[in-house]
Amino acid sequence: MAEIKQLLSMLIDTFKGLALGSQGLEVGQWVEYAPAFGVGSEFEGACAYVNGYLALRTFLVGDDLSIADITVIAHLARVGARWESLRKSTKYPNLARWYNCILAQYPAVADVLPRRGGGKPGAETEKGLSKSSAGDVLAEAKEKVDGSFEVDLPGAEMGKVCTRFPPEPSGYLHIGHAKAALLNQFFAQKYKGRLIIRFDDTNPSKEKDEFVESILHDLETLGVKGDVITYTSDYFPELMTMCEKLIKEGKAYADDTEREQMQSERKDMLESKCRNQTVEANLKMWQEMVAGSEKGVKCCIRAKMDMTNANATLRDPVYYRCNPTPHHRVGSKYKVYPTYDFACPYVDSIEGVTHALRSSEYHDRNDQYYRVLEDMQLRRVHVWDFSRLNFVYTLLSKRKLQWFVDNGRVEGWNDPRFPTVQGIIRRGLTIEALKQFILSQGASKNLNLMEWDKLWTINKKIIDPVCPRHTAVISEGKVLLDLSNGPETPFTRVILRHKKYEEAGKKATAFTKRIWLDLADATTVSEGEEVTLMDWGNAFIRKIERDQNGNVTGLKGELHLEGSVKVTKLKLTWLPETSELVPLTLVDLDHLITKKKLEETDEFINVLNPITRVETSAVGDSNMRNLQRGEIIQLERKGYYICDVPYLRSARPVVLIAIPDGRQQKPPGQLAQ
Repeated sequence: MAEIKQLLSMLIDTFKGLALGSQGLEVGQWVEYAPAFGVGSEFEGACAYVNGYLALRTFLVGDDLSIADITVIAHLARVGARWESLRKSTKYPNLARWYNCILAQYPAVADVLPRRGGGKPGAETEKGLSKSSAGDVLAEAKEKVDGSFEVDLPGAEMGKVCTRFPPEPSGYLHIGHAKAALLNQFFAQKYKGRLIIRFDDTNPSKEKDEFVESILHDLETLGVKGDVITYTSDYFPELMTMCEKLIKEGKAYADDTEREQMQSERKDMLESKCRNQTVEANLKMWQEMVAGSEKGVKCCIRAKMDMTNANATLRDPVYYRCNPTPHHRVGSKYKVYPTYDFACPYVDSIEGVTHALRSSEYHDRNDQYYRVLEDMQLRRVHVWDFSRLNFVYTLLSKRKLQWFVDNGRVEGWNDPRFPTVQGIIRRGLTIEALKQFILSQGASKNLNLMEWDKLWTINKKIIDPVCPRHTAVISEGKVLLDLSNGPETPFTRVILRHKKYEEAGKKATAFTKRIWLDLADATTVSEGEEVTLMDWGNAFIRKIERDQNGNVTGLKGELHLEGSVKVTKLKLTWLPETSELVPLTLVDLDHLITKKKLEETDEFINVLNPITRVETSAVGDSNMRNLQRGEIIQLERKGYYICDVPYLRSARPVVLIAIPDGRQQKPPGQLAQ
């Protein structure tokens, strides 16, 4: 315990004022709790508790690294092998994610932990904390997270809060939906309440069972689990009864005005010709709608609110429409379907929702939401807004994304160019990075146009410390380097796939007399230059062979394995000349549109990016036969990639999709240049 106390004492001096102040009491409570991780049978109980606590948190206290995080991490590291075993398992995923991410993002924290021998954080030693290390920790800790979910819902009572996540099954979940789902789960857990997953399936023309299944799959991927799953279609009979009740009370009326004219009248604050017709006439038209007759399909039911209100959403919104399209759940039982504006307040109130969380784009509809509940004489529900995630060069409209699917511009809703959860994961984004990013946005109401770079930077910090390293050479123009003193008989060495992370496994590397280099590397060397062949040693380039156009066609050299890597300018990746190399297709992707932010008047079709996918043929080391779909690797000196199509046979290449690393990219439209 002595070294833990010494560590904390010096950290507190260094971090004076950091993540304390109003949060000092909470930090102190964690400092007092941390020793539970070192007490026999209580250890796993402590792990379970903190694992649950961290389900939707990046840090233990507030929105930044604090003494609380470092104290608990120090005590976990002190446990040694027992914790290391649990950290590699899936038993406490949130705890392991938090531990790994802090060590990855704040390397100086790892530097001061109790260690075993010169290895990884583990058993106790007498190592203390240097002033320089503490300063490094402090410097990194000052990188602020942009937001926090640590806000209070209005009127929330512990144990009584009920939130809901109501996706429409008309497409796959995108990153904006992910934020809404995580936010709803966070507040349900914060107040020890309930979360309802409700499918808002009120438009049979757009909805499919495929989308229901994909949403459930994505929620499981995100770790979002509702207490119950419901469907708005479960309430169709009650909703129809309520609609008829409002008609009889004079709070709603039937209207057969053409849609374009109705929109124009609402804009100009003009009442419909049907607004003041009798209840009997309205009910007659309603029955035509219910029957799906020729006349009924031309009608709708509208609320009778206030056609002169400055808030356009209160100008007699539509409650019901006639639609003969079969419903994906209830078939052809109904010919009329409620709008979201009518069904959502009703079902929220009936299901016991206390707080309806929705993105701020719906803010103007809040008055309408409350008015609907008032007219229905139902329990009031608190509406609480949060900012929508908007990204540069990105479409989040499901209607627009559907256009790309329908027109064959993408492979489907899980295309890695799509902002859907499945799309960005297929492109190499980890769930840990997605959660960290969303949590960093917090529950702020401020509207921001987000850059993708921050998200991919977080992702890089997570994958770089653990992803295996492999080697690839671009096929076009690749050049053979003939080593005069190279091995006459090829031999193989087994080396680590990641020099600093043994858990990444091992790989076999073959050494041959002739080796392949990228053309780009071959054109940079000079005769007589000493270069370093990575994972082998140094070599001299003795001769450069060129064709009549001056293109490099071959190199001759000799190994100089006793040479120092410190004296060479070029560190080159290479592959042995062998039939065991694996054919690869390296895929680079670009944004689907070329305009940073679309305005309401913009047509997205006018700003389509002509080239959004570029494929490059390459060959990779023989170990890449074992890559699994979804496995993330780093190709030395080329970047990070995710395996999209694994090795099946030599005639079919392994497909690797490039993962952005957060560095500044070319503007959209320049991918092929």
